[in-house]
Amino acid sequence: MLSKAEKIVTCIIRVVIAKPGLDGHDRGAKAIAQALRDAGMEVIYTGIRQTPQAIVSTVLQEDADVLGLSILSGAHNHLLPKIMELMKANQLDDVLVIAGGIIPDDDILELKKIGVKEVFTPGASMQKIVEFIKANLRHKV
Repeated sequence: MLSKAEKIVTCIIRVVIAKPGLDGHDRGAKAIAQALRDAGMEVIYTGIRQTPQAIVSTVLQEDADVLGLSILSGAHNHLLPKIMELMKANQLDDVLVIAGGIIPDDDILELKKIGVKEVFTPGASMQKIVEFIKANLRHKV
C-alpha cells in the first residue's frame, strides 16, 4: 500500500465506486469506473447491494481518496447520511465523497449539507466527473 506522500508523487488517485442499498442496476457505475480508469485513476468497484458499513470498510481498507456512490433506488436520503456518519466516525473526513443517480434537486442540497461534495445526475459527462475529482483533490493534498 502506498503512503499519502507516494500517491502525491505518483499522482495515483484511488477511487472506490459503490452501489448502496438494494439497487441492482450497475451499468452507470461500471461506465463511471471505466472512465475513471481511462483517466489514470485506480478504481475499486464494490459491486451491487452494499451496506453502508461494507462501503466504509472498503474505503478504509483501500485507503481511498474518493468515494463515488451510485444510487438509483430513491433511498439516497436514508443511505447517504448513514454512509457520511460512518465516514466521520472512522475519521475519513479527507475522502472526497461524490454521488450520482436519480436524485431530485431539493435532495441534492441536503446531501451537500451533510458532506457530499457533488451530485451528478443523468446526462453528466464523464469528463466533467473526472475534472471535478482532479480539481477537488488538488486543494486537498
